[in-house]
Amino acid sequence: MAESFVQAEIATQPECWRQAERIAATAAEGLPEAGERVAVLGCGTSWFMAQSYAALRELSGAGVTDAFAASEFPRTRDYDRVVAITRSGTTTEVLRVLGDLDGHVATAVLTGVPDAVAGGAGHVVDLSFCDERSVVQTRFATTALALLRAHNGEDLTGVVEQAEQLLAETPESALLDAEQISFLGRGWTVGLAHEAALKIREAANGWTESYPALEYRHGPISIAEHGRATWMFGAAPDGLADEVRATGAAFVPTSADPMVELVAAQRLAVALAFRRGLDPDRPRHLNRSVVLETT
Repeated sequence: MAESFVQAEIATQPECWRQAERIAATAAEGLPEAGERVAVLGCGTSWFMAQSYAALRELSGAGVTDAFAASEFPRTRDYDRVVAITRSGTTTEVLRVLGDLDGHVATAVLTGVPDAVAGGAGHVVDLSFCDERSVVQTRFATTALALLRAHNGEDLTGVVEQAEQLLAETPESALLDAEQISFLGRGWTVGLAHEAALKIREAANGWTESYPALEYRHGPISIAEHGRATWMFGAAPDGLADEVRATGAAFVPTSADPMVELVAAQRLAVALAFRRGLDPDRPRHLNRSVVLETT
């Protein structure tokens, strides 16, 4: 079977992250400054990247940072800067927020199609080098997060090397037979867990769920059983691995930087799609961008 678009795009992520790290300094002028009160928004995958960045920025002490699905952005709150993540630059909910904020607050947009948002944002970060043909997002999302991590002061050298090592290896097949997978995260990795679950739903129509790790005991663990799996992004809470294994389910611990773990989940999503006779480049009911009718 010929390589899909998404497979090829997954494989380019380490170099995309390197390029993002190189341009982080030149893009800094319009990105959040230390001490600013910031909101980050997006839709779908971009929202999950916004969640991860918001948690990382607050953890670093750079300032209050909230993440929102663009459709739920609260117009009643005051922010020093709003950052939007949108691969296509045409997502209706994102453009509506930018239009409402025009001239009232500093805005920045990370996008794969800069011309689509030209004039709609105070500052545009051009990520066209990591734009994608596939409907299912992979490298654009992680590259946007890589740029924001670099802008926040992280050295991604080791992360890139881990991703290269992962991609040089044959994907593990242990989870291909799992009936169901729950993805868990803590802090900044909650967004990554949500995104990993979404990838398998989009590409392979798989049954996945995702939660903050400490919430997993509050009900969701009830579905864990033999033939199912729980995949942890980041350090697991004490005792959780043993509790999952006691149900008969497999527990998958973090083995690399959580952003690299997401790459592993992307590869699993594609492998599951092929196993089920699906085309991961053309997921059912989905389009590259959601453009709504204006009213």
